[in-house]
Amino acid sequence: STMFLVGLTGGIASGKSTVVAVLRELGCAVIDADVIAREVVQPHFKAYQQIVRYFGTEILLENGEINREALGNMIFSNPEKRQLLNSITHPEIQKEMLKQILKYFVLGYRYVILDIPLLFETKRLCRFMKYTVLVYCDPPTQLSRLMQRDGLSRAQAEARVTSQLPLDQKRKLATHVIDNCGDWESTRGQVLALHAHLQHSLDFLWPRLVVGTVVAGLGGLVFLLLRHFIS
Repeated sequence: STMFLVGLTGGIASGKSTVVAVLRELGCAVIDADVIAREVVQPHFKAYQQIVRYFGTEILLENGEINREALGNMIFSNPEKRQLLNSITHPEIQKEMLKQILKYFVLGYRYVILDIPLLFETKRLCRFMKYTVLVYCDPPTQLSRLMQRDGLSRAQAEARVTSQLPLDQKRKLATHVIDNCGDWESTRGQVLALHAHLQHSLDFLWPRLVVGTVVAGLGGLVFLLLRHFIS
């Protein structure tokens, strides 16, 4: 068995959640960075205490949890505060992602998908990915879907789209592209083809064999020690 990492990204309203649903249906290991980002700012996490210390209690809801909308509004037009928040949350998010990657590694998955909306914007994690996959749709389709999905005006939708790296630019950076301009069956067919390709990849064989040998060696040592003490 082998394992490698695949970075999955897209743009707002490009249809990434649709692709993730198909991947999960296929039994793929998917780690959702957005879900982890929501978890690490819960009251029992280290990041929560730091955020409250730097941003104040006015960002808290009545139940003590962080009001994500209020915090988002605070950092939206303030690059320094956004950078501060990222410096607090990103290390904790990466720790949780690493824990899940190790879990899937031990379970013997061929590859793990890291669902990271801002993969190409932040760039730091790209170097760990064997492949990057972009869920793409053309700009007019993206704008139309966003307006319909969130009930936004054209100006509001355009502001949200332009706050991200353009999909056409991301397309040049990705190793694989899922074109989600068409219907669901077309998108599903592309995901199935990508999954088949990744399943037959032999990348990162030697690192896994080395780690497997080390684990087996440690297991043998533990067995010998237990046998010695029992006898």
